[in-house]
Amino acid sequence: MLTSLKVFSQQGDLLTLTFREENYGIIVSSIAGLDPVKATIVSSSFAQLDGSQYQSSRREERHIILKLDLIPDYITTSVEDLRRILYSFFMPKSMLNLNFVRSDGLEVTIAGMVETFETELFDKDPSVIISITCFNPDFEALDRIIRNLNTNATQTPTIIDYVGSVETGVEITVNVGRTLAGFTIYNTPADNAIRSFDLEASLINGDKVNISTIRGKKKVTRLRAGVESSLLYAVSPYSNWIELFPGNNSFVIYASGAAVPYTLTYPVLYGGL
Repeated sequence: MLTSLKVFSQQGDLLTLTFREENYGIIVSSIAGLDPVKATIVSSSFAQLDGSQYQSSRREERHIILKLDLIPDYITTSVEDLRRILYSFFMPKSMLNLNFVRSDGLEVTIAGMVETFETELFDKDPSVIISITCFNPDFEALDRIIRNLNTNATQTPTIIDYVGSVETGVEITVNVGRTLAGFTIYNTPADNAIRSFDLEASLINGDKVNISTIRGKKKVTRLRAGVESSLLYAVSPYSNWIELFPGNNSFVIYASGAAVPYTLTYPVLYGGL
């Protein structure tokens, strides 16, 4: 159950809205667009074959509609005062962040751009309807998960229980403490389909390898003697960009020889509230 909504403007200003009845102020009447968004599925049909063959799928952008009731106390605030507060946060074309707080303590955030701000100036019960477009449809938990792990030469996995409802990319920082010819990342989610990411590069003591598989931020770099360079050339063309899927994931970085420490960081994403 949602308990409050925090709105952050581009300037860092905060407006906190509650979902419970108040005597006066800006009250959240309803919110639409928190369910999982529609998926666009692409398939191909073939002559003399029934049905079609799946090709790809993607989820569309999210549209959140806020309906806010304006209840002034007519002592310190008027309807116009409350409307001007909303103008400072929800002017069309403005970028903002919406943080939704649940009763179980979970707080998630999503970025969006205000599309429309509609109100009846002469209505007896004034209210505002605001449309916000979120180009990334997922809600992200405020705290990212950080795990300090080690490579191993036996491919013994670590079980990662990913609690999000949609797959998420990861960030991996490998602190190389010895000569290393490369390593392979394996992840096996609940569907038992093994995904692998193979890196072959000459690494030496003191190198730091950074890998990001987060969509829109994918990269593979090496930091050596203060100079960062790309290692995309060292990634096998048959590699998968590793993602964690909802449920248990068997995760391991395989490297022959002594263990090498690395840090695994990932955001927790939710496809709907």
